[in-house]
Amino acid sequence: MNNWVKIFVLSFVCLFSASMADASAIRLGDQGSEVAEIQGQLAELGYDLEADGDYGPATEAAVKDFQASRGLEADGLVGESTYRALLGKSLPQISRGSNYISRRVIQNAMAYMGTPYVFGGSTPSGFDCSGFVMYVFRNAGISLPRTADVQYEVGTPVEKSELRAGDLVFFTTYTYGPSHVGISLGGDRFIHASSSRGVTTDTLNRGYWISTYIGARRVM
Repeated sequence: MNNWVKIFVLSFVCLFSASMADASAIRLGDQGSEVAEIQGQLAELGYDLEADGDYGPATEAAVKDFQASRGLEADGLVGESTYRALLGKSLPQISRGSNYISRRVIQNAMAYMGTPYVFGGSTPSGFDCSGFVMYVFRNAGISLPRTADVQYEVGTPVEKSELRAGDLVFFTTYTYGPSHVGISLGGDRFIHASSSRGVTTDTLNRGYWISTYIGARRVM
């Protein structure tokens, strides 16, 4: 095995491990008794929260403050380390099917409608196409590579007729090969960071996008 192959394999293992770790964390948008328990404990520690079982922005902000106070990464995700520091016990097994994760991806993506396009951007202050996809999936607990051409190598190919919400759709635009990426909304609609309009929705089966479409990948 040459050095480049070793580097690729190690990188994939790291990405996969990070994705699995993030997927087991309790996060923004989650609901249920585990969330209520977290909120209740934070309230006991003096944070201004109601234990309503809904992991909203106020809960995320309180978690980040708690993490910072304990020297943990302040990412707002209640993973094993944060859960143990807060509640003194192991994080329970969290079961999430692909439908749950795809809903999270679409909800995350739609929340950034209108965000401006910024070449090289990968934050809510501005996205390019692959930066948008990477950021949205990262918030749903799935780690993806940074650029469209490498994202095209992840997951499994999907026929256009079988697209589901959350699949990645790819186009050849300014250069040969997969140079633009978006997220399927199901059917022929997709959301993406357009260089002319920022984060917006478009249709696969007409105009510019039907002529530049080259394929899709399923990553969850």
